[in-house]
Amino acid sequence: MNIEECMSFINSYTKSGGRITDLSRARELMKRVGDPQERLKFVHIAGTNGKGSTLEYIGRALQLAGYKTGKFTSPFVLRYTDRIRINDDEIDEKSLCDIAEFVKERVDDKAYSQFEITMAIAMLWFERENCDIVVLETGIGGTLDSTNVIPPPLLSVITSISLDHTALLGDTVEEIASHKAGIIKSGSAVILSDDNPDSVKELVRETAERVGAELVPLEPVIPAADGGLFSPFIYRGVKLSPAMAGIHQKYNAQTAITACLYLRSKGFEVSDGAIIEAVETTQVKARVQYIDGEPPVIVDGGHNPSGVNMLSLMLMYLSTRGKKIYTVMGMVDSKDYVDCVKTISGLSDKLFAVDGFAPNAVSAETIADIASFRTEAEFGTLAECAEKAKALARENNGVAVICGSLYLASEYLNSR
Repeated sequence: MNIEECMSFINSYTKSGGRITDLSRARELMKRVGDPQERLKFVHIAGTNGKGSTLEYIGRALQLAGYKTGKFTSPFVLRYTDRIRINDDEIDEKSLCDIAEFVKERVDDKAYSQFEITMAIAMLWFERENCDIVVLETGIGGTLDSTNVIPPPLLSVITSISLDHTALLGDTVEEIASHKAGIIKSGSAVILSDDNPDSVKELVRETAERVGAELVPLEPVIPAADGGLFSPFIYRGVKLSPAMAGIHQKYNAQTAITACLYLRSKGFEVSDGAIIEAVETTQVKARVQYIDGEPPVIVDGGHNPSGVNMLSLMLMYLSTRGKKIYTVMGMVDSKDYVDCVKTISGLSDKLFAVDGFAPNAVSAETIADIASFRTEAEFGTLAECAEKAKALARENNGVAVICGSLYLASEYLNSR
């Protein structure tokens, strides 16, 4: 199988596959390929926002400690292979093709999802490469997410929970949290990010108690007095400066540090130095990604209201320091795009609306119309609008912002 045949096989499956009510389809798939997940060790991560950053902090610390660390993320940002990695290396073309052919020979005609097929490929690669540990991110939810076929992990991690995928997971934060808490397993342990409401904390505590899992406590993080774009904080008397921007990173880092310390208690030799270096060097593409330059550019694919609120806090910070904000924005119609556009346009000195980056992209005219009540707005192609935004930012001591859909962020980053 060559790469074209490989991707044709993978892309022959839809994103969601057939409707599911349990994990039997994913379990059967994994059984057909030899259940590689049964011979791996996991940190399993669910949540609405912060999964990617938390995964990268944990994975980087383990890698710096000398462990061969598998990383499985969702969705990909630049290309399909960036969601399946060992340490800093994406799955290579030969391995991808060989394993995809192995999977193709063993699947039946069930309506698997592309995510399930990708997970099977990833698990087989991680096993073949003898990974010491795998840091595994759910796709959507937890209880019925195909990653939940793994055996009890060393640790489950639940990051910030907010409203997203409501058609599948429920209309309240508590309903969504109950799905995310489905990754908590008996005989394992769980860490919950501190930036969750009390109702979610209680739900996770009750779930852990009911299934017989340890709820690992968090130690407080204290914002450093000087604050700043990258929001340094103090943890156990040590000042840490994340390489990722945004005040929310202190919660992701706090969760990741706690996870590393827990893994240390279970025999993983993760030094304080490795943890500190991970926090202070880890960056994630398209997650409030700050690209220094003339002008600086912020790229963010935070497409739900909570993610947009995190970006808006950064934009408010920049505005209070005299920076003009020139935004290029595009959204898909499966998201709460109206409120997201309202929030960002109200913080922008000018907004450029774009579409064409996804089949279900909201029309650029629609986004510009919503934004025009709060700021000057126009629409055009991504290339045109990005250049206009950057030119204005250069001329006016400003920042260019590319935001909205992760598909838009991916297209921009791939075009650089």
